[in-house]
Amino acid sequence: MQSIHLADNLTRLRHEKKITQEQLADFLGVTKASVSKWETGQSLPDVLLLPKLAAYFDSTIDELLGYEPQLSKEQIEKIYMELAEEFAENEFETVMEKSRKLVKQYYSCYEFLSQIVCLWVNHYMLPGGTRSISILEEAEKLCDHILLECKDIALCSDVVALKAAVDLQMGKTAEVIEALEETCNPFRLDSQNIGTLIGAYLRAGEMEKADSFTQISMYYYLIALTGCATQYMTIHKDNLILCEESLDRIQKVADAYKLEELNFNSMVLLYYQMAIIYCQHGKKAKALEMLKKFIYLTDAFLQGEENPMHGDAYFDALNAWFEKAPLGGRAPRDKKIIYDSMVSVFDTQAFAVLEEEEEYQKLKIFARKRGGEKCWKKK
Repeated sequence: MQSIHLADNLTRLRHEKKITQEQLADFLGVTKASVSKWETGQSLPDVLLLPKLAAYFDSTIDELLGYEPQLSKEQIEKIYMELAEEFAENEFETVMEKSRKLVKQYYSCYEFLSQIVCLWVNHYMLPGGTRSISILEEAEKLCDHILLECKDIALCSDVVALKAAVDLQMGKTAEVIEALEETCNPFRLDSQNIGTLIGAYLRAGEMEKADSFTQISMYYYLIALTGCATQYMTIHKDNLILCEESLDRIQKVADAYKLEELNFNSMVLLYYQMAIIYCQHGKKAKALEMLKKFIYLTDAFLQGEENPMHGDAYFDALNAWFEKAPLGGRAPRDKKIIYDSMVSVFDTQAFAVLEEEEEYQKLKIFARKRGGEKCWKKK
């Protein structure tokens, strides 16, 4: 974490300037003992002396103090992953308080604040009850702060989407609709921007950019298609024929593009929803088939080292793209929390009809056993 490094910086700058503590003290109008205490960290100079000190060393006050109000992408990623791991291992409120202190420390680093919102959204459910709601309220307020102060249009657009996700979890459906209905309208001309941009790259002869942007767009549209199909099945859960046709179509696309390997999360959500629908229609064998896919695919991710977002031989430009993403393509939650979510699936009320099924009990034992072995846990 960043902190004040005045003592080290003052000593270094004085040595570089080749002056004594006494010479610096004379310039500032203080005693040599005062300068000595500053350099040993026993005390700090009066705030009114900081501009004079910075000017003397041809520096800024921030540089003099060693304070960086902005964080690099690498620093943001490191802090996020450390906090995500701590949420999995430590007391929840302790980690929350640590994240709040970081928010105050970097209150003008809006990219970092947006990732803290993501962190809270991905972990707010851990304490449960009203405490979870209060965390969402904190996330909402942080979004408002970013939108009020940040001048980065692209980041603000992302934060609008983040706030909508927060509002949805809080049941504020009217706010979500107001925020997203117009921008998500498929008839808006900006929905054609991707094709236009790729066309511009081609005409400019920037083939590498055209290829990279085309690949990432195809990838995200595949994920979006899978997510929409999952919601489509939820909307039409009473129509088993339509749900099965949706599953069949998406499965063919997923097999063609190897989505289970490229992005396990989009597929496990599809299988989970279909397992619930099959249970509702009394199709126990098929429900177990979907649940088995959900458990085994999640377990394969937990056992592996691969990031959940990555490319392959076909999508060979994705890895370089994901490296530029806020988390470098890594999962937003620690594997332990993902494992806990996998095990908690067996508490889903819809699966109560499967309790007497031998295959269901085997799946439950398998999931819990994997957690007991902790094969997925970082060494």
